[in-house]
Amino acid sequence: MSEEDFSQYRPNVGVVLFDRLGRVWLGRRVGGRGPRNWQFPQGGIDPGEELEAAARRELREETGVTSAELLGQLEEWITYDFPPAVMRRGDARGFKGQRQAWLAMRFTGEDAEVDLAAFPPIEFDGWRWATLEQAEDLVVPFKRATYARVVEVFRPFATAVR
Repeated sequence: MSEEDFSQYRPNVGVVLFDRLGRVWLGRRVGGRGPRNWQFPQGGIDPGEELEAAARRELREETGVTSAELLGQLEEWITYDFPPAVMRRGDARGFKGQRQAWLAMRFTGEDAEVDLAAFPPIEFDGWRWATLEQAEDLVVPFKRATYARVVEVFRPFATAVR
């Protein structure tokens, strides 16, 4: 993809947060239609912001979580196009889609740390731990290919640790 084409995609960072049992954190999108309305924390990257800093900021803003250690990062950027419904709602903010960097982190805190209302506006109205493989089936269809790649690369982190 050329740099000009790449500029049509909003820079975004996603976080796959693993717990000590190797499960992943999923949030249920506010206003989303089930059952495919669950996703990993993700959000825009501010100009000049480093990827890990953006990932930690988004994780804190969307989940309240600050207790996390970096495990790894997907080497390539993944792009996806917004579906027509997102474009009509105006959620696309002038972009064709998103280009995402993905980081894996291990949650080192306790479940009570999760606070979905920590930073309004609230992005998620529920959350749960799930297996990494379940995430692909629970996300909206237009993000499925992205999640398939993330699942493939981050599978080694889906193990229990002491």
